[in-house]
Amino acid sequence: MTLPLLTRVLRDGRAADELTLPDWDLLVRQARHANLLGRLHHHLAGHGVCVPERPARHLQSAATMAARQHLSVRYEVAQLQRVLRPLREPLILLKGAAYVMAGLPAASGRVFSDVDILLPRQVLDEAESLLTLNGWTGDKLDAYDQRYYRRWMHELPPLVHLFRGSALDVHHTLLPPTSRSHVDTAALLRDSVELPEVPGVRVLCPVDMVLHSAAHLFHEGEPDNLLRDLSDLDLLMRHFSTAAGFWPQLLARAHAHGLEQPLRLALRHCNRVLLTPIPADVLVSSGAALTPTWRARLLDFIYERTLRPQHASTANAWTAWCNRALYIRAHSLRMPLPLLAYHLLHKALRPPRTEALEGRP
Repeated sequence: MTLPLLTRVLRDGRAADELTLPDWDLLVRQARHANLLGRLHHHLAGHGVCVPERPARHLQSAATMAARQHLSVRYEVAQLQRVLRPLREPLILLKGAAYVMAGLPAASGRVFSDVDILLPRQVLDEAESLLTLNGWTGDKLDAYDQRYYRRWMHELPPLVHLFRGSALDVHHTLLPPTSRSHVDTAALLRDSVELPEVPGVRVLCPVDMVLHSAAHLFHEGEPDNLLRDLSDLDLLMRHFSTAAGFWPQLLARAHAHGLEQPLRLALRHCNRVLLTPIPADVLVSSGAALTPTWRARLLDFIYERTLRPQHASTANAWTAWCNRALYIRAHSLRMPLPLLAYHLLHKALRPPRTEALEGRP
């Protein structure tokens, strides 16, 4: 398949030197739909690309908005530290908030809708009480969705602050307990790394951070941010792989967490789509270099059509079908077939409602 313009520029920023003004218009539109406009600004600046004035305004605006969000995240983290201090547990940040607070390249131009944190399961009730007392309230979920989160999911129902409007997801592990992978949460907590500049705030260790990003991306059923999340993985692996022993540790940790499949998909598609430099022996030993089965080939077919900007210029006759297949696959990974059938039947028969927050069941 023909690569989208945005993907070609993400592979090599210097490809933008040859763009015409109509090309720049398309590039901005694709990046906006992929939530990568702010990151594209930093990417092009890093390659010394001279951006024409009109597209430059859009890129700069998106980068400024991302920088403003990062300031808000720092404030929210400080507030969460204060509110959750009685737990006497470290505050472990996940995903975008972790990238921002740790100053990682994956934070460049990154926009996100919520702050994600990880806490031990045994303190969740107390944590929820403390958050409620300090202005955090649950989304207006019905009884079924409340039960869905509390019995089957890896997080509390989404929380929103009454006055600031900021969203919070409180995780007790990385994947639903009913999923096929069983993450070693005790190891995640034990091996998390404290941020020197922010005592009491921690992030996952490098290999766990990569594995969480891979598990999130390749268990996800919504296509809107897939390319952005693949770009996150690309930047994380480029950054962390400079440390000695990173690749063997990553493979060993994936085995310990039961996350070999999402890692295989992450290595394969980062290498194929964004040309992430991954050693050949790692691609072979992880299985990312081969597609020996019809199921693996089918997944390739689906991801080739979904790991791209969700813009009309990148769609074809298969795109809608692949998006639906991805949604069904994501739910099948979260829960066994009887539970999945019950859940989807309930969703199908329930009257339509507006889904207010990302990550709803």
